Amino acid sequence: MKEKIKQLEEKIAAAKQGGGEKSIAKQHAKGKLTARERLHFLLDEGSFEELDILVTHRCHDFNMQEKIYPGDGVVTGYGKIDGRLVYVYAQDFTVFGGALSEAHARKICKVMDLAMKNGSPVIGLSDSGGARIQEGVDSLGGYADIFYRNVKASGVIPQISAIMGPCAGGAVYSPAMTDFIFMVEGTSYMFVTGPNIVKVVTNEEVSSEDLGGASAHSSKSGVTHFTAADDVQTIHNIRKLLSYIPQNCEDDAPLLPYEAGDETREQLASIIPENANQPYDMREVIQGIADTDSFFEVHEEYAPNIVVGFARIAGRSIGIVANQPAYLAGVLDVESSRKGARFVRFCDCFNIPLLVLVDVPGFLPGTDQEWNGIITNGAKLLYAFSEATVPRVTVITRKAYGGAYDVMNSKHIGADLNYAWPSAEIAVIGAKGASEIIFRREIAAADDPAAKLAEKEAEYAATFANPYKAAQRGFIDEIILPENTRKKLISAFEMLENKVDTLPRKKHGNIPL
Repeated sequence: MKEKIKQLEEKIAAAKQGGGEKSIAKQHAKGKLTARERLHFLLDEGSFEELDILVTHRCHDFNMQEKIYPGDGVVTGYGKIDGRLVYVYAQDFTVFGGALSEAHARKICKVMDLAMKNGSPVIGLSDSGGARIQEGVDSLGGYADIFYRNVKASGVIPQISAIMGPCAGGAVYSPAMTDFIFMVEGTSYMFVTGPNIVKVVTNEEVSSEDLGGASAHSSKSGVTHFTAADDVQTIHNIRKLLSYIPQNCEDDAPLLPYEAGDETREQLASIIPENANQPYDMREVIQGIADTDSFFEVHEEYAPNIVVGFARIAGRSIGIVANQPAYLAGVLDVESSRKGARFVRFCDCFNIPLLVLVDVPGFLPGTDQEWNGIITNGAKLLYAFSEATVPRVTVITRKAYGGAYDVMNSKHIGADLNYAWPSAEIAVIGAKGASEIIFRREIAAADDPAAKLAEKEAEYAATFANPYKAAQRGFIDEIILPENTRKKLISAFEMLENKVDTLPRKKHGNIPL
């Protein structure tokens, strides 16, 4: 028996060495942790239970039978984060460059299946050169097996991807179908076709970093939601994200203990400028509404005219969608509509209430927007809000013009409670534009057209650039003082805690993709 135990211990020790000391040293020289080191930082101490540590590939082509590494380039299993069960896989770049084989894929599929059966999040740490070429279609089939499970798990359990090295070709599609993507600055990249192929096909010369690095995908494509300076910070952010979201679609997000106090926030009363065309930072409003230091922004660098992220109000996790008047006046465009819609749908999947802060002058005009599909992209945000059955509360801080008023979680598309500050302006268009249309002839006939326009603009503003018409019709439930907003929201979300709403029976809707 002792010999057999020794044999087992030797095999396990060999598996834990991955590609060996030289390969590990190379990984560290690039500023990257190994797969096991990453899991050490990700999971609660002592909680990791590894599965399939002795799995090896079965390929005999190209003398692959002489290159056997226990574990086959991926570490899989389960553990806990802040005491909550999660399933994990971490690709090991020290073994075959983390390339995916049939056996490698089967290990990943096994933990994904377990995650679905047990209703817990799955976290994938990608660091791979792609499909293992020596295995041909077997490796391609392995990717497809993973993709299929990504789709089946979507909306059932949270799926989180961290790109911690290369991720190219077909490998990028699994992260793309998960809920959130993290990238490491300087050491990770994603693209369907790499710089060499781009050069051959389009004659463009571009580096891996510029083509598909963390900066490109966080600010230009919007593919990645979070970036960080190194592996450890990335892992810290994954743990933080999980603190806001539930285990599965039938669970509620963690509710933190909260001791009520004076919930008045005087600073909110001085945020809106006297000049209605002057910008301000909506994050100041969020900070005044949310629990201290609880706002965790998503997609911070992409489409900055809309702000989305998680926060807590009286310990309760909520999703925030807010126009950002500090950038493009908070106008809705193609990118911001997609960004908002994606976040709204995630929150609705996982029972996270939504708070919508509105200061929007409308949709961005122009040929670029129309030709890039502002109609269908704007409709995505409208569809996402209309479809959502979670508690939904809106606060209009200033402008709510035109169709954007409807889209931003208005009462008409199913919002539960709609508040407005006294500074709110709810109208079809701004006072100046409306006056130029409505009083066109009167202005043209005046001795001083400019003075007449100013007079009519003031007249229109006094009549419509306020929240009172909407309140008279019940489209606004209450006009509230800014400093009382937090107090009102605590009460509102507590009241809506047991909200039940259902959609008509159907296979699924057809969102305008």
